[in-house]
Order: sequence, then C-alpha cells, then structure tokens
Amino acid sequence: MTRASQIPAHPLAGLGLRWLLALLAAWLVVAPRPALADSAASKEYQIKAACLLNFVQFIEWPAAAFPQPDSPIVIGILGEDPFGDVLERTFADESVQGRSLTIKRSRQLEELKKCHLLFIARAERSRLADILGSLGEANIVTVGDVDEFAQRGGIINFYIDAGKIRFEVNPEAAQRKGLKIGSQLLKRARIVRAEPRKGNQ
Repeated sequence: MTRASQIPAHPLAGLGLRWLLALLAAWLVVAPRPALADSAASKEYQIKAACLLNFVQFIEWPAAAFPQPDSPIVIGILGEDPFGDVLERTFADESVQGRSLTIKRSRQLEELKKCHLLFIARAERSRLADILGSLGEANIVTVGDVDEFAQRGGIINFYIDAGKIRFEVNPEAAQRKGLKIGSQLLKRARIVRAEPRKGNQ
C-alpha cells in the first residue's frame, strides 16, 4: 500500500544552494557510539532531505512528465523510509517553479513509477539493478546513498568523504532520461559515469 501526503515547518526548509553547501561542508557525521548513533542518523537525514529540496530546484523535467501545467512534483521513497517525518517538515509550504511538492512512499516500485524524483533506500541495494532496469528511460531522477549507485546507472548519490556528506551526479544517466541538471548543481558535485558492462551482463 502507498502513503501519499501533502507537504507542518522545518529549520532547513527553503535553504538556498550556497547555504546548503556550506552546511554540508561544515557538518561532520557523528561516530556511531551507542549514545549518539540515533542523533547522528537523524541529523544526516535532515540534511539529505534539505538536499532533495535543493536538487529539484536545479533539475528540469520535460513537459510531458507532468499531466497538467500545475501538477505537483512527486517525491517517492522506495523501501524502508529513513526520513520519518523529516521530509514533510522540510517541504512544508515549499514550491518549485510554481509546483507544489508531494511525497509518496511504497515498497512496491510499480506504485512509484509516476514520481519525478525517487529516493531508493539502502535496504533495496540487493535489487538495485532490477529497479533501475525496470524504470528504463522514465523521466525520474533516481537518488540513492549506496556505493556505486551512480556508476550503476542512478543519477544522484550521497556519499561520505572525510566524515562529511557529499553528492555525486551521473549526467549521462540524466540525459538518457530527458532530464536537465543545472550547472550550479553539477559544478558542486563529483561527476561520475556508468561503468561499462562486462560481457553479457
């Protein structure tokens, strides 16, 4: 079953890209000691939620991706949701290019194929190839936080470098899906390309 929600307020909501990047650069992931692990995870996904909000501001979808001129931008979460209510609080009262933002969660990919941005949870890593293959050339920005996500055909991936949250982008994967990623986002990302397939894989 799915759970869709209209986007109550969050202190990271509405951050401009420059402020968000300063926050990313300054915030260190807390070492997973028992007393601090939950707090660290919460802070990590607060920042990642703010990133998702900023990502959609610098991505252009083809007109055909929206049924109506005022259709919302749909953010999908596939699998075990690591954000909790952080996404609702981050996206509260936000709009992008005149479109509202809607969140939809499901463990079934078929129920999320009309999303515009799809965050694929870590628990789905074992079936990542099947997920990306099933999405085909759909105009969906795929986002993950697992090793080699972008190299395997995902579009945006979070990673940790020296204890800090960073992100990388696969522009070729975006282009194949008819998506345009703004230069302001690209120049702050690590650029990666899909790894060539070996043999018949």
